[in-house]
Amino acid sequence: MAPALQDNNGLAISAEHLVRKFGQFTAVNDVSFQVRKGEIFGFLGPNGSGKTTVIKMLTGLLPLTSGKAHVEGIDVRTDPEAVRQNIGYMSQRFSLYDDLTVTENLQFYGRIYSLPPDRLKRRMDEIIQLNSLQPYLNRLAAQLSGGWKQRLALVAPCSTNPSSCFLMSPPPASIRSLAASSGIFSLSFPATASLSSSPLITWTKRSGAATSPTFISAAS
Repeated sequence: MAPALQDNNGLAISAEHLVRKFGQFTAVNDVSFQVRKGEIFGFLGPNGSGKTTVIKMLTGLLPLTSGKAHVEGIDVRTDPEAVRQNIGYMSQRFSLYDDLTVTENLQFYGRIYSLPPDRLKRRMDEIIQLNSLQPYLNRLAAQLSGGWKQRLALVAPCSTNPSSCFLMSPPPASIRSLAASSGIFSLSFPATASLSSSPLITWTKRSGAATSPTFISAAS
């Protein structure tokens, strides 16, 4: 069954009055925000402020206690599986396979999402070229330096060409490099940043630029 979509008026994500409770403890309290398509949106906050919980709610991994959320027009409450099929996700820890090569990890990630072989090859070629992975394609992930492991963990979710990509604590250099190398984002810093009101950093797609996924990032 096709997911139920709503007219999202150019929004990749819409969150309204999100609340998540664990027993008597309120981890997320009345959080609302919007992310437009093609933006990079960042959360900033100390440990325990609810960043990870919000992202788990938006990706359908945790049910909402109350509130509403749509990701790419899909209702997170009613169809969390459809949400997961349309997004990429980078976990806080390296979650790829150390005993697979860089190429094998990218292939595995794409096959999980059932990408046709020709589409997967085209997308991998783009990712490899964009991120200068050519010298490392046959190297085991376990043999990569820490920086290249982080880059592989960042680009693997992009190999499926998702509409939105959620990143947990990505290295700042990697996310900045991703935006800069794509050549389609301009950078701005708002005066304030809080979990419930403003993003820490927003890259907004330049006028006339090619289509790009939306990135949602959380960092301490």
